[in-house]
This record gives sequence, C-alpha cells and structure tokens, in this order.
Amino acid sequence: MDKRYTLRRPGKISWVRGILSHGVYLPYRRLDLAAVAEISGGGGRRGHRTVASFDEDATTMAVEAGRASLRSGVPVEIDSLWFATVSPPYLDKTNAAAIHAALCLERGCPAYDTIGSVRGSMGAVRAALAQEGPALTVAADVRVGLAGGPDEAYFGDGAAALLVGADSDAPVLAEAGPWVSVTDEVLDRWRTPGDLGSKVWEERYGELRYVSSGVEAFEGVLKRAGLSAGQVDHLVITGTHGRACRSIRGRLGVPPERLVDDLAMQVGNTGAAHPYLLVSAALEKAGPGEVIVLLVLADGAEALVLNTTTAISDHQVRWPLAVQLAAGAPIGYGQYLAWRGLLAVEPPRRPEPARVSGSAAGRRVPWKFGFVGSRSEDGTVNLPPLTGELEGQPMAEARGTVTTFTIDRLSYTPSPPMVFAVVDFDGGGRLPVELTDADAADVRVGDRVEMTFRRLSTADGIHNYFWKARPLREGRA
Repeated sequence: MDKRYTLRRPGKISWVRGILSHGVYLPYRRLDLAAVAEISGGGGRRGHRTVASFDEDATTMAVEAGRASLRSGVPVEIDSLWFATVSPPYLDKTNAAAIHAALCLERGCPAYDTIGSVRGSMGAVRAALAQEGPALTVAADVRVGLAGGPDEAYFGDGAAALLVGADSDAPVLAEAGPWVSVTDEVLDRWRTPGDLGSKVWEERYGELRYVSSGVEAFEGVLKRAGLSAGQVDHLVITGTHGRACRSIRGRLGVPPERLVDDLAMQVGNTGAAHPYLLVSAALEKAGPGEVIVLLVLADGAEALVLNTTTAISDHQVRWPLAVQLAAGAPIGYGQYLAWRGLLAVEPPRRPEPARVSGSAAGRRVPWKFGFVGSRSEDGTVNLPPLTGELEGQPMAEARGTVTTFTIDRLSYTPSPPMVFAVVDFDGGGRLPVELTDADAADVRVGDRVEMTFRRLSTADGIHNYFWKARPLREGRA
C-alpha cells in the first residue's frame, strides 16, 4: 500500500485531501430523441438529451456549476481555478478568466484551462489535488454531432464542478485515495480544430483497447487501496466510447446494482464534464464510510478511489441533480438544429450586434462579469453601480420579482421573441433585464426570478457575456 495513505477501517482509505463540495448544471431544454429520425431520416433513440440554450456555451455553464458548488455554504477562499472543456469558446485566450470574474474570485487566484480532450478534466482534478489550498475544478461542454448521426443522440450538454481541499480548509465529504493512470495512444475519436463533429474509428478496435486499459487501471487502483471489487459501493464508469463503457461493466467484479447510472437516457454524455457529473450523482446518494471508484476511459484509463466521510451526512446540495433532471422543458428538433448552426434559418432582419469594446469591458469587470452593483450610504442599491461609490453590492445570488415586461419581436435575437422585464430585487435594486429559459406566453407580472450568467451576443469572434434572469422554479434552494 502507498505510504501516503492510512486505513480508516479494514478496506477503507483515508487521506487529508478530497472533495469539499460539488455542483452540477443541466440546461433547461431537453430534446426528445424519438423525434430525430422523423426529420433526419436516421439516428435518434429512446430517451432525451440536454440542450444548451442559444445563449449558453461551455463558459456560461461552467459558471453555473461553479456557483452551485460554492453555494453549499463551504467557507473557503479559492486558491486556484481549473477549467476543462472540449468545446472552448476561445482559443489563445484563457476561458477560465471569465469564469474567475463571474465567480468574483480574488485577483491572486490563478485560473487555467485544460482544453481539447475529455481526459483534460481528470488532469484538472489531479492539479487541484496537488495544490496546497482549496481549488475549484469546473468542466463543461456543448456536445454537437451531425444531424441524424449517432453522436447527436449519444451526446448531451452540461457542466459540473468539484471543490477540493483538505480537512484544514473545510469538512471533506470524500477523501481522495489511490489514483492509477494508464496512458495509451488510441486513435478512437478525434476532431480537428474547426470541425463541428467528431470522427470515430471502427468501434471494435476502441472497445478492445479501452477494456484492456480500464481493467488494468481498475485492478491496479484496488490493489493500491487494499480493496476487493466487492467492497466498492459505487462504481462510476464513463468515457466517450459507449460500447467500451458497457462492455467493461461485467469484467470488474462489482455487483451491477452498485453501478452509478450514466444518465444516457436523460442527459447524454457531456464530454469533459461527465466524470464530475457522475461523481456528483454518486455523492448525492452515498452515505458515510462508502467507497466510490471513478473509472474514466479516455486515451487509456484513469481510476480514482474516493472514500466518503461522516461530513457527507450534513452536506446540503443547493441544486440537486434529481431536481434539475425533473425541471427540463422540451425543445423541437428544428429549433435545436438552428441553435447549433446545423440548419440555416432566416436571420433577424435587424442590424447585428456591434463588437464589444475590450477596453470598456475591462473597466467594468465586477459589474459585467460578477454582477456587482453598489450601495449608497442611505442603503440604496444601485444597478449598475454608481461611479465613486466604494461599497460593492454583489447581486448574482439575489432573487427578484417581475414588475413589468415586454415581448419584443423587433430586437436582434437568435431565438425570437425577446422577453425583457423590469425586476425588483429582494433587499433593494431594480434593473431592466432579459429573461431566458422562459416561454413568452408563460411570463407574468409577479413571477419570481433568479440570475444566470449568459452570452448576450457574439460579434467578430468576441462573446458579450452578461447576466440574464430566469424563472425561479420549484426545488431551487
């Protein structure tokens, strides 16, 4: 056994660092995959997949997952931020910087991208666990497959976050035990920069390679932990080769009822985010003193042992996965294709948005990205903040009420009509703001709303990020 680890009790591993909190984010819209074949002539299957809205991308969803993990009440100061995705909104520029700004992290907290591969999210966790202080790892992806193809039905959009640290930072929910990596050069799935969809090699080849690597990593991590397969309480298996993930299940010796649902029928595979998403699902169901094994098949295999602690019993999940799974609303297949740029539709007959000024945005980072207003000496909350007022008023977590609204069919939007509302916030502050994840016919005066980080527009390759309001739905703590 590795000397860094100590036995909590026979077969259980304890380590000083692990998961302090976790959070997931699933987009509101769901595509019924049975409707795909009717239009595209192929593809589709039973079940649904999550669909990111026209105003969402990997960065905005990562912000939402990060907020979910930080809203659990864990009192820590983040020392580093790690962002993993295979669908980055920017190249050259650090995408994690926008997440950092939206979460209002300290300037001294570094933010890094690990982009381009599904395995990158595991690298982000490794880096986070190697830090001395608390580190936030977030992963998000908008997964696109060509119309009627298998990837379109197999993929889904979503994000998840893991806050890691030590017992000295906050109560650890699940201690990180042994980790075994098997690296293998496998030409299974690839996508060259600029391509919309992936290319895949013959499935049996990938299955043979991944099953071999996965068994090696799984058996190796159990040996290091001093565990048998029968002592695994929750087994997470994920990767973008669905056939390999299914094939390996019966070769590991873990009882089938202990396999964590891969959410294929409700979400789809969310790429780099899926390991975090399924670990969060396991943690929401796990009790104290249980063993979770995460097995990721990607360019080899990664196997990690997590040992839950008594702190998991008291941990409050602010946006539970079950609530988000039940909260979705349908989207038509044609609308989905238009949002993904797979179906050319008539654009709004209005001037397109102008390019955002980088210098102007840089002067207003706390407001534009963090949604921080100001508070006057008399207690008045000002949105946007007034120049010269020193006291900032964070508003991203504030809830509000729609006092009036308009349905605008003239403004430029990829998904008309635009719904614009005047929102009065609890505790003070009023702001005209766009509504999202809402059907125009359902909006009413008096509706309760919360804020969400979205993309207003894109021009000249520059994404104009800001905050919108969305309906406050049942189950949102």
